[in-house]
Amino acid sequence: MAKRTAVIDIGSNSARMVVYERTSRYGFYLLNETRSRVRISEGAYEKKGYLQPAAMERALQALSQFLTISKSYKVRKTLCVATSAVRDAPNKKEFLKLVYDRLGLKIKVIEGDKEAYLGGVAAANLLPIESAVTIDIGGGSTELALIENRRVKSVFSLNIGTVRLKELFFDKKAPIEEAEEYITDALKSLPTEFKESVAVGIGGTIRALSKAILQRNHHTIEKIHAFRYTLEDERKFLKKVAYAPILKLSKYGIKKDRLDTIRPGALIFLKVLEKLSAKEVITSGAGVREGLFLSDLLRNSNGLFPANFNPSVRSLQDRFCSDTKLASNIASTASAIFDALKKPFNLPEELKRHLHIAAKLSQIGVRLDFYAYHKHSAYMIMNDLDYGFTHEDMILIATLIRFHKRRLPKESFTKPYKELLPNEETLFWLSYIVSLAQTVHMSRAYGKVEAEYRADVLTLKTPFDTYLARERLKELEKPAPIAVRFE
Repeated sequence: MAKRTAVIDIGSNSARMVVYERTSRYGFYLLNETRSRVRISEGAYEKKGYLQPAAMERALQALSQFLTISKSYKVRKTLCVATSAVRDAPNKKEFLKLVYDRLGLKIKVIEGDKEAYLGGVAAANLLPIESAVTIDIGGGSTELALIENRRVKSVFSLNIGTVRLKELFFDKKAPIEEAEEYITDALKSLPTEFKESVAVGIGGTIRALSKAILQRNHHTIEKIHAFRYTLEDERKFLKKVAYAPILKLSKYGIKKDRLDTIRPGALIFLKVLEKLSAKEVITSGAGVREGLFLSDLLRNSNGLFPANFNPSVRSLQDRFCSDTKLASNIASTASAIFDALKKPFNLPEELKRHLHIAAKLSQIGVRLDFYAYHKHSAYMIMNDLDYGFTHEDMILIATLIRFHKRRLPKESFTKPYKELLPNEETLFWLSYIVSLAQTVHMSRAYGKVEAEYRADVLTLKTPFDTYLARERLKELEKPAPIAVRFE
């Protein structure tokens, strides 16, 4: 697979291009994202689905600019797909030929089932889920994928979308009950197996709604990907948005570029959630583009990352870790200390994974600045540890890294995240373990470290000299008065 890949998605409402760079076999990161509000479907639904000349010209101009950007990044592979509006258009061949003749770009028109599958692949690989139904609301259609045990089991496509409903009902100021009836009729065809308590929201409409919910609830992490909320808590808000006059939408936190399509989008979303009997929504920042990229990247591994692999952790290691062997040794030592202390201090076994990752990535900020590398490392975690983690996971790992030098976490830092973090005692012990593991290896020595806790004494057996570690040990702030001894 090419080192840099561009993925272009031409939706009914907008066209987007992302550029990914691979850092290793499965590690990758986003290098660029560009969006254009092409509205390729504008005017089409009232004219038997025909793409209109002005909309096609906008698409050509946007795609031309996309290709200029991708060329500047020396992209070696470009994947381009078009969805609902183009696949439904009787004149789609004319549009595809026009793009190829003028730009040399081949567009693959994908069916609704394929679109749903790609969204499912993105969610299964990039969100902390096992089973869920993905909901991807586009301009012309809504795609759903049923995920079980992180695999896409079934897919379905519905001909209900934000632009389609806008032009058929909202623009004509028809009673909203007519739009509701239209959605209800479409949902009758949804197979009964599509029942799941967890729904994954994909696409710009759902992200816009989730962002408004995040802000109105004063959520302390301003990140849409993996943001969760319950339908019980937000049903009234979604209904308010769907029924609100367009001039009042801004007071609900809806951005200007979404004002004309957010009402039909909220109505579709609410009706689909109710049909699925969903109780919880997880917002995804990844969708068709990521699914297309991953389908290519993982084509030889059944569309899934290997067990216990995380692309964000690997990418951060690949790009910023100057000594991966040392990082692995620190992580291994932290895990050994955790195992020795978990029973006497009631440390939850499920948090060992967070501890291990924090120890492994604790030094990634060194490349930016040695003296404040713990702060830089924590910032990088909060902004780039996106895939496969909950918000609780991210803030815990960032906190352990932020305070891994000598001091235990300060309340001035943890207070805003109190509801997302474990209790103070557990947090202090995890932080201390990462600090201690770093101290053990401060001479940059490698080797397996054994840990044993007995009679208030933690004994660490190392195959290397620990003179500097024993000297630094006195400076570490402890959560409890235990003794640490080296052998």
